[in-house]
Amino acid sequence: MTNFNGTITAEEQLLSIQNRGYAYGDALFETIKTSHGKLLFWEDHYFRLMASMRIMRMEIPMNFTMEFLEDQIINTIKEANLETASARVKLLVHRNEGGLYLPNTNDISFIISVKQIEDDFYVFQNGFYEVDLFKDYYVSPSLLSTLKTNNKALNVVGSIYAEENKLNNCFVLNTNKHVIEALNGNIFVVKGNVIKTPPVSDGCLKGVMRKQIIEVLKTVSEYELVEESVSPFELQKADEIFITNVIVGIQPITKYRKKLFNTEVSKTILEKLNVKLRLS
Repeated sequence: MTNFNGTITAEEQLLSIQNRGYAYGDALFETIKTSHGKLLFWEDHYFRLMASMRIMRMEIPMNFTMEFLEDQIINTIKEANLETASARVKLLVHRNEGGLYLPNTNDISFIISVKQIEDDFYVFQNGFYEVDLFKDYYVSPSLLSTLKTNNKALNVVGSIYAEENKLNNCFVLNTNKHVIEALNGNIFVVKGNVIKTPPVSDGCLKGVMRKQIIEVLKTVSEYELVEESVSPFELQKADEIFITNVIVGIQPITKYRKKLFNTEVSKTILEKLNVKLRLS
């Protein structure tokens, strides 16, 4: 089901080729997991979207409240008969068409699409998962690189590279040659009792699940959380590495180049994340 500015339809909504998201990447999106009609981490998604729209100089409509968008998402889920299942929701906001690089208006439209997924909560991923560095292109750290825009050329080319080299994923580097994230999520590196994740200032996505994991780690006394730059050299010295995003939760890395990794810390943190979700 697709919700276009409040109109829900089972048919594919055709957009003009002048749509600015298509023509210039002038669009933002949030990927949200829902479980039995509940939007997980909705407040964090909403405020990230609002902050991103301000950075992109988009006009935020007066009715674009947290309650309004939540109702629009829930209505779309109900129309798709997914209120008793789990779903992947994509909320996309694009500037209305008109103009070239300089838009004629800063007004926006929104599209909500939903698709059923299997797991209600987060399940530990214990299969083989190999990664390597993607070094063809680099991220230039800035405020724009932290946004979820629909201009994801590096992630697309990197995903093709991963498939061609029989990898499950790749790590992305910034122009300072620091490891900042995976192609589809933030990363955490475990060494002893220290868990390190790259700072947003290095250019990584300001991930919603990243925030949840940081909050969980603050309640775990046996680990020290550090937000510092990660060098490629550190990856082979690590005890564990894991990727985070709101759909999978935590994806442990089992192999990076010739190094094999444990997954015990990942499993422990995931258990605590699920406890947090059940209590919320």
